[in-house]
Amino acid sequence: MANPLVAIVGRPNVGKSTFFNKVCGRKISIVEDFPGVTRDRLYADAEWCGRYFTLVDTGGIELKSTDEMWRHIQKQAEIAIETADVIILFTDVKTGLNSQDEDIAMKLRKSGKPVVLAVNKLDNFDMNKLYEFYNLGLGEPFGISAEHGTGIGDLLDEVVANLEGLGESSEDNSVKIAVVGKPNAGKSSLCNKLLGFDRTIVSDIAGTTRDAIDTPFSYNEVDYTLIDTAGIRKKKNVEEDLEYYSVLRALGAIRRADVCVIMVDSSIGLTEQDVKICGYVHEQNKPSVIVMNKWDLIEKDTNTINVFNAKLKEDLKFMDYVLPIYVSAKTGLRTEKILSLVNKALENSRRRITSGKLNELVLDSVMANEPPSVNGKRLKINYVTQAQTTPPTFVFFVNDQTLMHFSYKRYLENCIRNAFDFSGTPISLVIREKNDVE
Repeated sequence: MANPLVAIVGRPNVGKSTFFNKVCGRKISIVEDFPGVTRDRLYADAEWCGRYFTLVDTGGIELKSTDEMWRHIQKQAEIAIETADVIILFTDVKTGLNSQDEDIAMKLRKSGKPVVLAVNKLDNFDMNKLYEFYNLGLGEPFGISAEHGTGIGDLLDEVVANLEGLGESSEDNSVKIAVVGKPNAGKSSLCNKLLGFDRTIVSDIAGTTRDAIDTPFSYNEVDYTLIDTAGIRKKKNVEEDLEYYSVLRALGAIRRADVCVIMVDSSIGLTEQDVKICGYVHEQNKPSVIVMNKWDLIEKDTNTINVFNAKLKEDLKFMDYVLPIYVSAKTGLRTEKILSLVNKALENSRRRITSGKLNELVLDSVMANEPPSVNGKRLKINYVTQAQTTPPTFVFFVNDQTLMHFSYKRYLENCIRNAFDFSGTPISLVIREKNDVE
C-alpha cells in the first residue's frame, strides 16, 4: 500500500518549506529523498515513531489574489489538499492570526480532512501567544519553531495519530497496474483494449485522486486493478519540468501500484519527458513495462524494432532492465501480450535467491574480476544475502564499505542480473561492513 500523504499548506512566508527541510534533514525523520523530476523540495518519504508517510510541500496560498502565478500556486495547493490524508496548516505567531488564515482554515474545514494546526516561529514557548489561534476552529494549536526544531515532535505525534489505520493492508489482493505517461500517448485506449478481453468487471471505482480511475477485472483467473491516470506533461510558464498537480495525482497511483505500464508514443519517439517519467517510476522501485504505442504508424523494415530497442537502451541507461513491447492500442496489435509481461515483471520483482547461490555467484565474479585496491587496501566481500523482495535487495557485508567503488558495485549488479532473471524490475545493492548491526 502507498504511504499516506501529509500536505503542508498555509499563506506565504509562514515557514512551510523550513519545516519541510527540517523534517527531511533529520535522521529520525527522513527515509528517502527523491531528487529531480519536480520532487526537489516538494516530496519526501518520512518516518516518525515507526509510522511512514509522504510529506508534500506546497506554495503559499493567496485565496483572494487575481495574479496568474498565485492562482496557479493556489491550484497546486488545492490538489494537495484534495489528495492528502492529513493536512498541516501553518500559521505565523509573529504576524498573528489574520483573515488569510481564517479563509484557509474555512476551506480546510470544508474538505473534511484531518487538520493539524501549526503555529510557527514560536522561538520561546509562551502559551498566551497561542490562544487566538483557537479561533480558527481547528482544535489545539501546536507552537513550534521550524528553524530551531522545537515543538516539532509533538506536532508529528499528532500527525501520526491522525494517520492511524491509513495505508495498511486491505483484503484487496489484486495486481494493481498503473498506466502512466504523457497526454495522448494512448493510455485510455490501452485500458479500454485491455478491458475488452473476456473478463469479469466488478465495478468502476473512483480512485483516490480525481484523475485516477480504478477498474477491477479478471483475466485468466487472475484479479487485476487497472489504474488509468492523467497525462504527465511539461509546464510552460513555471520553473518545474513536470506539472506539479499532474505529478501529485500520478504519485498516488504509481506508489500504490504493483506494476507500472509506461506508455510512449512511438510515432514521436522517446522524449525527454518520457525519460523523466521512467526515472520517476524507477525511483519508486516499481517493476515496469514500457509500451511503445502507435506502432501501426511506424514505417518498418526487418531492423526497425532493433533500432528502437537500441535507442531505449541508450536513453534509459539507468533502467537497463526495461521490458519493452511494441503495440497499437487502436488496432489491438500485440496488446494481448502486455499482461504476460506485467506478470513477468511482477514475478521477477518478487524473486528470492538463496544465500548459497548468491555467495557462489559473488565468489566466481570476484575471481573473474577482482576489486581494485585503494591506497594499498583491497575490498573483501565476506558474505551476501537477499534481505527483501519488491524490489529485490541484496546486502553485501564487506571489510570496508568505503572501498566499494560505484563501478564495481555496478559490475556486481550486472553479474546478478546475468545469472538470474530480474528483467522488468529494479534491484538494490546495500553495502555494509561486517560488524554493522541493524
